[in-house]
Amino acid sequence: MAQIPTLETHRLVLRPFTTSDALDVQRLAGDRAIADTTLNIPHPYEDGIAEQWIAKHSDAFDKGQSLTLAITLKRGNSLIGAMSLMGISQKHQAELGYWIAKSHWNQSYCTEAGRAVLRFAFVELELERVHSCHLARNPASGRVMQKLGMTHEGLRPQHVRKWDKLEDLTLYGLSKAEWRESTNHPCITCIDNNPA
Repeated sequence: MAQIPTLETHRLVLRPFTTSDALDVQRLAGDRAIADTTLNIPHPYEDGIAEQWIAKHSDAFDKGQSLTLAITLKRGNSLIGAMSLMGISQKHQAELGYWIAKSHWNQSYCTEAGRAVLRFAFVELELERVHSCHLARNPASGRVMQKLGMTHEGLRPQHVRKWDKLEDLTLYGLSKAEWRESTNHPCITCIDNNPA
């Protein structure tokens, strides 16, 4: 079975979720402000949802379908969010998704985590492209994508339904070639969880 990696940046450790994270996930992702700006997080965030979500991560990574990492602070080990590569198509592409606890917005944590995950996607998974999207009314998420070097690729009007309202989606993408040309990806360390 493939082991979910741990990635380290200047301020963060991105690691596999464990069942002990479930209460923090429920509390942080359960904030209405988080659910309001994401497509897949429910509100209210009921008991048991976090445990079910975490339980799927290992199998999905082992099958090469997705990678989901907990974003934690190096200082204090606090969980502050999550970042995923979803819908992985081997040696081709994946979708980047994320959320950060409201208490940690506007501190560039999402951008820092994103750089580490993009490096893993292009170097370790050998993907050729990573794409992402955000609700058009959430430009802060778009700014993260721009800081990661992603290019605006279009708008899908009324493409999704969020809480009984049709929403526009803004699309971004980044190729491996564009990523390599960018100076926007400082070195990170990939920690081997199972050293030989």
